[in-house]
Amino acid sequence: MPRHYNQVAGQSLDRLKALSDGVFAVAMTLLVLDLRAPAAEAIRSEADLWHGLLVLSPRLLTYVMSFITLGIFWIGQQTQHDMVARSDRAYAWLHLVLLMAVTLVPFSTALLAEFITYRVALLVYWANIFVIGVMIGATLYRAHAFGLLKPDLDGGVFRALVHRVVVAQGLYAFGAALCVFSTWWSIGFIAAVQLVYAIGPRFRPFTWL
Repeated sequence: MPRHYNQVAGQSLDRLKALSDGVFAVAMTLLVLDLRAPAAEAIRSEADLWHGLLVLSPRLLTYVMSFITLGIFWIGQQTQHDMVARSDRAYAWLHLVLLMAVTLVPFSTALLAEFITYRVALLVYWANIFVIGVMIGATLYRAHAFGLLKPDLDGGVFRALVHRVVVAQGLYAFGAALCVFSTWWSIGFIAAVQLVYAIGPRFRPFTWL
């Protein structure tokens, strides 16, 4: 019986995992390239150096935020890969779109660092995070709806991952909305959400995350 290309393309889950790891690694590495030591010719004293580091602090803050964000998404993606038994062409392409959004994080981070008091820069940064979250949700839907998940997978694990993605995106959206008052409010709230998700506290106020 003849088979179509779409029936055989994109089925290597191991290759998809390897590509994902590589893209995340490169994106996380590129983040640090926006951090540059103060120019030597501008430094004449300890006070000058402290001032130079203070000027650098917005870039350091956005670097830490974005590194943690990518770390959270990478762990989530690895958890998802462990739930999936096989891939198909559509699932692979959804992941490629996800990875495209990941490669944009160094740009949106640099934009926010350069224009940290501008709402447009904050919204671009949030939109980048939002697209990554949406694409993770889309790959989860594809895996669930088209039978790509492991047959012995506990349904509670799948629901927990979906719940985590939805709640996180809701919190990020609320944080982005705070830029109506101040971009610093948005940044502070988003950073707090990232820390909670990265640390994963198990005491009662956070058990719903």
